[in-house]
Amino acid sequence: MGNLVAIVGRPNVGKSTLFNRLTKTRHAIVSDEAGTTRDRQYGKCEWGNKEFSVVDTGGWVVNSEDIFEEEIRKQVLIAIEECNVILFLVDIKTGVTDLDMAVASILRRSKLPTFVVCNKVDSNELRYEAAEFYKLGLGDPFCISSLTGSGTGDLLDALVSKFTKAMDDVIEEDIPRIAVVGRPNAGKSSIVNAFLGDERNVVTDIAGTTRDSIYTKYEKFGFNFYLVDTAGIRKKNKVNEDLEYYSVMRSIRAIENSDICILMVDATRGIEGQDINIFQIIQKNQKGLVVVVNKWDLVEDKSNEAIRHFEQAIRNRLAPFTDFEIIFASAVTKQRIFRVLEEAQAAYEHRTTKVGTSRLNETMLPIIENTPPPSIKGKYIKIKYCMQIPETRVPSFVFYANLPQYVKEPYRRFLENQIREHWNFKGTPINVYIRQK
Repeated sequence: MGNLVAIVGRPNVGKSTLFNRLTKTRHAIVSDEAGTTRDRQYGKCEWGNKEFSVVDTGGWVVNSEDIFEEEIRKQVLIAIEECNVILFLVDIKTGVTDLDMAVASILRRSKLPTFVVCNKVDSNELRYEAAEFYKLGLGDPFCISSLTGSGTGDLLDALVSKFTKAMDDVIEEDIPRIAVVGRPNAGKSSIVNAFLGDERNVVTDIAGTTRDSIYTKYEKFGFNFYLVDTAGIRKKNKVNEDLEYYSVMRSIRAIENSDICILMVDATRGIEGQDINIFQIIQKNQKGLVVVVNKWDLVEDKSNEAIRHFEQAIRNRLAPFTDFEIIFASAVTKQRIFRVLEEAQAAYEHRTTKVGTSRLNETMLPIIENTPPPSIKGKYIKIKYCMQIPETRVPSFVFYANLPQYVKEPYRRFLENQIREHWNFKGTPINVYIRQK
């Protein structure tokens, strides 16, 4: 169960730049305009053999021109409620502002491990300015430059020392953990209630790790799995429920704790930006996926044509990963609820599919021969052998080539699609690696 670190602070103190540095991504755009990059709000970071997730709280708020203290205060409250450690970013060049003081007073009350991080310390002279930040009352400020990376090593050392040892998962059994995720009001709790029916006694709750996800054991109709409950037991901290950003923060924990995610989409609203944010988190964590279009009973046009059109729209928005089941259901009328469970179970089983090496080579090598990777600079790329890597979290295949560095993403995707066509990996991600033979 991972640790979650939030980066909070005023607009334009460099939250995204620090986020990009920690997660080693380089999104083309980090500009002064908030919301310019879409996917920059959540990522994984590894330091000293510890992996943790980082959330950039600035990435989810719409326009920074009119972020009043209220917005930032909400973000900070949510971060406190959801995260294990807070990085409070301040700008050494502007010094302490009233807004910084306001944020600091919330953080001091929270008792959560918090680091004051002075950003934009691009020269040694500027270090002397850092003393001013002691008045935030949050301990020693760390001087860094997220642009050049200076000082970030010390910060990360201090950061990982604060992680609580997560208890090992309470759940030993080898049965699927299923999380129901989606935007607010997409019908998550209704579908969970529809699964569980009134026979709550079939159900045992097991508290999960560090920040209590509750696992609900489900055994009936021949199904046996854990539901990861996201709506959770935590007190709602004076945060407006309508906060989209809140629902994403909530989902992160559930997704990281599960094997299969059921992504709920509201049939009356179609697929929206927020659904895609949640989908990207599922993908980053390489979890299985079943998409459920809920509230199908409220849609006027239920023709096959409409269904096809809707499916196509969803797959287009979630491409390149399109090999997953889409189910049109209704939690209220319980229409196709059973099928949702069947598909989730199937997606879990597909994660453990093994393909024999000889069969893999017999199938894939002729395909590769017919459609070899495009030659680059007159060099021909030959792939002579492939195999599935044993004991991986998701099915992973390795293709041995003479010039692996020249095999580009589109060809890797072609290989993945060919594997999917010949074996059933519906609903589970696949890794395709090209290695030196």
